[in-house]
Formats: sequence, C-alpha cells, structure tokens
Amino acid sequence: MGMKRMMARLGVGNADVETVLDRPEVLPGGLVTGTVTIKGGKVDQEVNEIRVALEATVEVETDDSTWYENVSFGTRSIGGKFTIAANQETSGRFELPVPWQTPITDVGGWHLRGMKIGVKTTVDIPGAIDPGDLDPVSVRPLPVQEAILAALGDLGFRFHSADVEKGRLAGSDLPFYQEIELHPGGEYARRIKELEVTFLVDAAGVDVVLEADRRGGLLRAGGDALSRLRVGHHDTDRHHLSGLLHEQLQHLGARRGWF
Repeated sequence: MGMKRMMARLGVGNADVETVLDRPEVLPGGLVTGTVTIKGGKVDQEVNEIRVALEATVEVETDDSTWYENVSFGTRSIGGKFTIAANQETSGRFELPVPWQTPITDVGGWHLRGMKIGVKTTVDIPGAIDPGDLDPVSVRPLPVQEAILAALGDLGFRFHSADVEKGRLAGSDLPFYQEIELHPGGEYARRIKELEVTFLVDAAGVDVVLEADRRGGLLRAGGDALSRLRVGHHDTDRHHLSGLLHEQLQHLGARRGWF
C-alpha cells in the first residue's frame, strides 16, 4: 500500500477527472454548464477541492521577447472536501459564468486563427500531481459584435488574425484583452496598413476600440491612432454601424490630415 500511495503522488494510479460540457458553444455574458466526473485510482485519496475555470492562451510582450501564458479566469469551486475511494466514481454539475469581455473564438462558423479558450478542470489532491483537463469552448460573438464586424467588412476590411494580449485598457474587466486585426480595402487601403478592433463589453453595451496603423507619406506622419465608439446591444443595423465606423475612421485620419 505504501508503494501505491507513493506512485499516486507521482500521478501513477491517481484519481482521474473528466469534464463533459452540455454545449461547447457559448456567448459572452452567458453560462457554460456541464458535468465533472472523478474516478478513484488505485488508493483512497483526499480531495480538497475540484475547480472549473475558463482558460485563455494569452500573448505576453516585452521590449525584446514574446511568449504565451495560459491564464485562468472566472474560477468556480465544485463541492467541498471529500475522500474518493479506490475505483469509486462520482459526478457533479457546474455552471460557469462567461464574463462579458471573454474573447470570441468563432465568427460565422469560422474559427479565428490564434484563439484558444477552454474550460480547465483541476482536482486539488494534497501532494499529488494533477495535469488537469481542458475542454475547448467556442465563444461566438454577440449580435452587436457580429454586426460591427460585418459593417467593417462592408467598408472593405477583411480579417487577418486575432490574439489575446496581457494587460488592461480603460474599461477592462479581465487581465487581458482581445485584438482582432483587419486589413483594409477600398478607400482605406492607401491610408491604413491594418486596423485592430477590441470589444470591451458590459451588460449595457460595448465600447469598440479602434487602433489604426497609418501609412506615412511626404505630407503626413504614420504611426498608430486610437478611437473609441460606444454602442448598445440593440445597435445591430449594419448600415447604421457602417456610417458610425466610417465617421470614426475619418476622425482618426483628420488628426494627421488623411482626409
């Protein structure tokens, strides 16, 4: 028995956990629900806690390097302390709120390249190694987010990439924020190299943060310019949004004489 306990502490013959989500698709501000099942290993083990959390792969930048971290957020505990007997199996339900500012991973049935969000399940067993269990989640845009991206498409912008960066903007609720990078077409292609869009969502609406990487020229300077637009959840008219976004882009350009 002593050898079995030692091996369990090293992860051999340890309790095993499996998470099954009711639905892998969610919306910001919604809920992820599912069932966690833990099966005992070769020996009885004390379980301090079972935790579920959303996890995002986040880019971290410094002056001379870039790397990625897995950041947990919205953590919830399932049940309390208990003993899982050898070969015993027990299950529990969970509801995990999805914060409004959770990065979106899929738009119109297409996965945004570079996005990785999942539900991480961790079993806290004293002295034991728990690799955890990660179940991918597809975070779809709210109607207003989808309408804004469609309106930008109407203005000639096309998706290029997306990432999640560590840090905060004014109005951030999470320790990171998403940037969706679009490349311009039409009238903007001569003036903008790329446009980065960040959604800062709350229960009342969304702040749309636009960061334009401007092309330089003989009579105008290049560099980044920022603008911010507030819309409500009910503002889903693409034509109206196209006009608002066009005004914002004109405002960005007017700062350095684009238009």
